[in-house]
Amino acid sequence: MERVFTPLDCLLPAGNLKFCLLILNQPFNKGHFHCLWSKAALRACVDGGANHLYHITEGSQESFLPDYISGDFDSIQPEVKEFYKAKGCELIETMDQDFTDFTKCLQILQKKIEEKSLQIDIIVTLGGLGGRFDQIMASVETLFHATNVTPFPVIVIQECSLIYLLQPGKHELRVDTGLEGTWCGIIPIGNPCDSVTTTGLKWNLTNQVLKFGTLISTSNTYDNSGIVTIETDKPLLWTMAIKT
Repeated sequence: MERVFTPLDCLLPAGNLKFCLLILNQPFNKGHFHCLWSKAALRACVDGGANHLYHITEGSQESFLPDYISGDFDSIQPEVKEFYKAKGCELIETMDQDFTDFTKCLQILQKKIEEKSLQIDIIVTLGGLGGRFDQIMASVETLFHATNVTPFPVIVIQECSLIYLLQPGKHELRVDTGLEGTWCGIIPIGNPCDSVTTTGLKWNLTNQVLKFGTLISTSNTYDNSGIVTIETDKPLLWTMAIKT
């Protein structure tokens, strides 16, 4: 079965996808934030992500209260924690060090989606692609965990970049929202891909092996058809530019 998905639909004011929003502990684009916040069915902060929410909404924090904040609380500022606690936001401490705060927040989110019977299509995450390289890789690894946590696709957005983990099979990505930047890539993180076939790219692949040390597809771009198809035999990371 071919999966059809418009990665940047969530950034369109009139977009059709229903989603929940997670905010990670990294700076994020204010324009993206306001669009996503206004449309989200449920909103959560991952530990120090609450600091960024608090500061980016300075002067109007009471209008931007998350449904919950979770983590081991080693990053959230004490005054920020107290503010949201006083405003009635749920604070959920998660001390398990075998998983990242991002992964643990997803686990909580999935339970809340089920409890509230929320009808959503995807989970959107702000942050996670900037700063320390080890934390960027932790964000990528969480996308692999996510397949065992939630049935919903998880995308990660920060500034001009988006990542999305494609599962084995056929995918049709709509890239005609007008928000797409020029570059895109497909990266075999976690495992080699023995057979990848694409259409809609400037440099397409036909039953190609993608593997570090052999070939990966970065700095690719589109053929202006507005649709990219990807067929892969293993999980494959899709990344794309967002106009800023």
